[in-house]
Amino acid sequence: MANIKPFKALRPKPDLAKQIAAKPYDVLTSEEARSEAKNNPYSFLHVTKSEIDLPRGVDSHSKQVYEKANENLQRLIRDGVLFYDNQPCYYIYQLVMNGKKQTGLVCVSAVEDYFNDVIKKHEFTRPEKEKDRIDHMLAIKAQTGNVFMAYRDVDELNELIDKWKATHQRAYDFVADDGIQHTIWVVDEDAAINFITNLFRTKISNTYIADGHHRAASAAKVSQQLAGNENANYFLTTIFPATELAILDYNRVIKDLNGLSTEDFLKELERSFIIEKTNAPYSPKKIHQFGMYLDRQWYKLQSKEGTYRSDPIGVLDITILTNNVLDKILGVKDQRTDNRIDFVGGIRGLAELEERVNSGEMRLAFSLYPVSIQQLFDIADSGTVMPPKSTWFEPKLRDGLLTHMIDS
Repeated sequence: MANIKPFKALRPKPDLAKQIAAKPYDVLTSEEARSEAKNNPYSFLHVTKSEIDLPRGVDSHSKQVYEKANENLQRLIRDGVLFYDNQPCYYIYQLVMNGKKQTGLVCVSAVEDYFNDVIKKHEFTRPEKEKDRIDHMLAIKAQTGNVFMAYRDVDELNELIDKWKATHQRAYDFVADDGIQHTIWVVDEDAAINFITNLFRTKISNTYIADGHHRAASAAKVSQQLAGNENANYFLTTIFPATELAILDYNRVIKDLNGLSTEDFLKELERSFIIEKTNAPYSPKKIHQFGMYLDRQWYKLQSKEGTYRSDPIGVLDITILTNNVLDKILGVKDQRTDNRIDFVGGIRGLAELEERVNSGEMRLAFSLYPVSIQQLFDIADSGTVMPPKSTWFEPKLRDGLLTHMIDS
């Protein structure tokens, strides 16, 4: 069963929350982070992307960058911009995007659950990305990046959270510049805290990483390096009921046709797909459909029966695209390392795919139907992993609002 607990968050003064809250470190380039934090000394990007406070050209993974992150965090604490709660608390974090609400529980989850597979995963991690977060955590003695997780709904927990939201004051409530509303409540009553902890221990057998595999893996490895440090035995998580989550599409752009002409490429595609030209950008309406943009023309692709497997991995659209197009026709063998392919989150829309191709940077693009939460659960439960970059979750949790310190 899931082992979670409350924690004493390091969090901002209410009137500075909007200025401090920052997009996750891994969705911004260094230059984008410089732009976002410009003229804002409180932005938490000064902690999570601290290379923005050093000369351009500095290696973003250098010791100097991590030391700067710690310096900036300590400054925010020393100046009273950030403060600690007096007692361990749970926190309720609600996001609203385009009128749709999703509400999660912010807590710390046991590293032991990560190792014994109570916390389920669906992606491989990359050592170089792990090392970056490991070095960052060790330098600042804090977990700044929230791991976005899911659980199968438990009515009692949903009811408690709904009631708490309706009857208690909000600690933070603001609309960020991108239009996403962020609202947080502090759960600081012993009875509610104990009820939540016991619900996870008795009713929730597994939690599932939705977004943040590298943050979770890094926290687990830091705990091994800080053996005996109880705070490091837990890591920062926000856990959402499955019914409130939606996964967006995660699309592909490819630089070339692997030496094929357009005509020959389309002939190869016909082995596995029914191909139809469309008069407008095409976003798939159901599983096993794909949109394709090539030579300023959109196509609808429909997978032919018998060209894909029916197991949890084989039935995924990204697996179908990988096996029948990327690998077989285009020669993209490893999407994690091949520089001929790039990934475009669905939040950017189909216009982004067109722009990447029309500019000449890329040769063709594919739009995919989103993976479902149930598919994610099925794959994680089976002990297998999805192809890289299969899921895109939106909206993103903001860094800086709730930080878990792991100093002794």
